[in-house]
Amino acid sequence: MNVLTDDVARFVRAVGPDPDETLLEMDEHAAAEGFPHVGPEVGGFLRLLARLTDAERIFEFGSGYGYSAYWFADALPDDGEVVLTEVDEDELELAREYMAKGGYDDVARYELGDALETVDRYDGPFDVVLIDHQKYRYVDAFEAVRSKVPVGGAIVADNAMRAGPIQFEKLLEIVENEAKARRGQRPDEDIEGPDDVNEHTRGIADYLEAVTADPAFETIALPLGEGIAVSYRIA
Repeated sequence: MNVLTDDVARFVRAVGPDPDETLLEMDEHAAAEGFPHVGPEVGGFLRLLARLTDAERIFEFGSGYGYSAYWFADALPDDGEVVLTEVDEDELELAREYMAKGGYDDVARYELGDALETVDRYDGPFDVVLIDHQKYRYVDAFEAVRSKVPVGGAIVADNAMRAGPIQFEKLLEIVENEAKARRGQRPDEDIEGPDDVNEHTRGIADYLEAVTADPAFETIALPLGEGIAVSYRIA
């Protein structure tokens, strides 16, 4: 479901940072198991974002087997922290193995269970947050972590454009209508958008509406991987 054409994706990979042997092994695991991960294009961006924000603490809503956390970890200082959350015990254990193999076990915190319950147990600040769990819970994740992201920090939402169950054309219709309403223009149709929208598409649409309407954040969508929305805290 990559939003980039194959040749553009190859170009981005060629220009971007080179994955180490462990990341290549993790890519092979994703391909063999059909596991949806952010991929090297988004991974390279996440690491760069961590560097640009001088990130010391990072929180992930949904970590799978640790692919995005591995990219993040390389940008953290020795006393930094990335909190991995995952409901699947086997996936979290695999994440632990990969993080240890890369030498990042000391900065990783592994939390088995619901990410929304986990984040309540952590005080901020978190310099970067990745939201990559159930799409209908993205708004809940934003509300749970919003106050823990400082000015100069960022929240990244994966699958902002594509994913297996996301209806892109309907999502586009909704976000365009919302943008027109926000800018004082007349929407093409009812601002609620089409009725036959599944919960995954609606979850992404509601999330994008929430972050773009929040005056404390400036948000942009980037066509990397399956699309990511990056919200930078400005106030």
